[in-house]
Amino acid sequence: MDYWSHGMLSLCVTSFSAIGCYFLLRLIYVLTNLPTKLVHEGRVKTMIIAGSGGHTMEMMQLVRVLTSAYNPRIYVVASTDKMSKDKFLQLEKEANLGGEYYFETIPRSREVRQSWITTVGTTFYACVFSIPLVWKHRPDVIICNGPGTCIPICLAAFAFKVIGISNCAIVYVE
Repeated sequence: MDYWSHGMLSLCVTSFSAIGCYFLLRLIYVLTNLPTKLVHEGRVKTMIIAGSGGHTMEMMQLVRVLTSAYNPRIYVVASTDKMSKDKFLQLEKEANLGGEYYFETIPRSREVRQSWITTVGTTFYACVFSIPLVWKHRPDVIICNGPGTCIPICLAAFAFKVIGISNCAIVYVE
């Protein structure tokens, strides 16, 4: 191996090591410095993950008590879940929550009775759609209550937090 090749190899190894160390330190920082409260002035861009069935009803109860500061609201529903979108549209009209709201659709991570083996592929597919969605809206907070639809969205938000692109709080309500 000549001097030039050895120097380039050394530079590549050093660069990748430095980048890897940065991301490892950033991951440790994010995991050890979780916020205990959300401090935000003015409007809080809120992403609300809708599940199906009972998850939707629980989330509707949470949304009803949000103040006008949680604005705009971005509702994320699975592409095969038509009921949740209709329910949230009805809630927005009846509750008169004020402000702006939008609906976004992503592929479902796991269909009912889908085998767990194939779930890996469908969840990855949903993640591919979730990354640009989270990037587009850059929410201040994500509110979810456990449906499979929230996994790709939360993974994208967490990845952006580790990279240092955004500082989105994820609120999981059981």
